[in-house]
Amino acid sequence: MIIALLPNERKQHSFELAAHIREFLVDQGVRVVAEDEKAAQIGAEPLSSVEPKDIKFLIAMGGDGTILRISNRFSHIEAPILGINLGHLGFMADVPIADIYPSLSDLLEGSYSIDRRLILEGHNGHNKTLYAVNDLVIHRGQNYSLIELALIVDGVYVNTFVADGIVIATPNGSTAYSLAAGGPILSPTLDALVITPICPHTISNRPIVLTSERQIEIQYLSDYDPVEIRADGLDSISISTNETFTIKRSERKFNLVNLHRHEYFSTLRTKLGWSGKLR
Repeated sequence: MIIALLPNERKQHSFELAAHIREFLVDQGVRVVAEDEKAAQIGAEPLSSVEPKDIKFLIAMGGDGTILRISNRFSHIEAPILGINLGHLGFMADVPIADIYPSLSDLLEGSYSIDRRLILEGHNGHNKTLYAVNDLVIHRGQNYSLIELALIVDGVYVNTFVADGIVIATPNGSTAYSLAAGGPILSPTLDALVITPICPHTISNRPIVLTSERQIEIQYLSDYDPVEIRADGLDSISISTNETFTIKRSERKFNLVNLHRHEYFSTLRTKLGWSGKLR
């Protein structure tokens, strides 16, 4: 079995911990690879020395942002991702440091399932396509005032939002920017998406949940500077006045390891600080 171990150099002690994890995995008969420029630091083999299709798992060390960067950078590797949480909020990176080795033992023993989650695909008609595991965000960018964005679903006009922007989120991303903007939490395996306005001028403008087969168009109407569209806080493009950005469900899937020892609603309670108790 080949596992790619991907530490985040911005996290304190990430490489030291990665070296210990590599040693544990090698003792279990696993061949461990890492990014070429980081492999020697943790005693792993370079990633380029193996075929991408032969990699069984990607282990991301960081937080949800680390997982998003890895998913973006290594989109050609179809192996599912397991996240070890070295950050704060971690809905995808749900393995805490204290539970690393029992969790890895479960992984090697097959005590897991694979969640194949929705990915969004968006384009502006200029040969540039964005892919998003969490969300596509259309934001006013350098404009100082609210912007007008028309929402069209399957060719039918829905509404014009006067707002700072709009978040189009997958269920996976519903606990990220969309949640901060007042959107609902969607169960991560739902085949749906949510459209959440950012600071809308009209209080009646509320989030909308749609099934994922719908095609969404966002047209920028304001006669201002171009607005920015960003995927998962990473890749970006811009559109100018009267241009349209089209969003649909991608054929790609985001594959995430779901260990049986960790449970989604427990993660929600912990990460969001819910304090309710059974009576």
